[in-house]
Amino acid sequence: MRGMAPPVLKIDFVSDVVCPWCAVGLHALERAAERLQGEVVLEWHFQPFELNPGMGPEGQDLEEHLRGKYGSSAEQMAQTRALLTERGAQVGFTFNLDKRTRTWNTFDAHRLLHWAGEEGAPGQQRALKHALLSAYFTEGRNPSDHAVLVEAAAAAGLGAERARAVLAGGTHAAEVRAREAFYQGQGIHSVPSVIVNDRHLIQGGQPVEVFERALRQLAH
Repeated sequence: MRGMAPPVLKIDFVSDVVCPWCAVGLHALERAAERLQGEVVLEWHFQPFELNPGMGPEGQDLEEHLRGKYGSSAEQMAQTRALLTERGAQVGFTFNLDKRTRTWNTFDAHRLLHWAGEEGAPGQQRALKHALLSAYFTEGRNPSDHAVLVEAAAAAGLGAERARAVLAGGTHAAEVRAREAFYQGQGIHSVPSVIVNDRHLIQGGQPVEVFERALRQLAH
């Protein structure tokens, strides 16, 4: 009927800021939402998942990490970098993977994202997520460095002083741990995982067309 508001789909985007397929998946999902403008509205919530919860503050050499965790060879890593660069470009995200030489602990980044979801204006949590993904994958910066996190918060329109205070204390640590445990208890063991309306799961950095088709089906 003319004049009816489009349906709202709640999106819980479970991901990590050092997960390259999460960057691909987020941008693909956003492109899908753009194609469905006027047909559906997405209500975004970013949920924490740590790829490396035991990672120390010093981080780890990325190639060493990938060899140890996945058994990846140098050739496989090069192929993955090329694929990610291509898939990122298709959805408007720039990977400069030669700059990404280490992987890091991301718990504080998730605390900051939780704070943005609790206290930020609509859209600011998503803006912070974008800033963090770009800091790591485009600029090769350390997403566990508080200076980098505060800068990302400011870029997202969030208060730098408040962000600094959140990071300096243990604010939202318990909430992040609880959310991580909840999603693991729901069987989420790989990311990105997109949960629509608390019921429907779409996993992986899917192409735009896959997200578009799924959203259209769920909206009707």
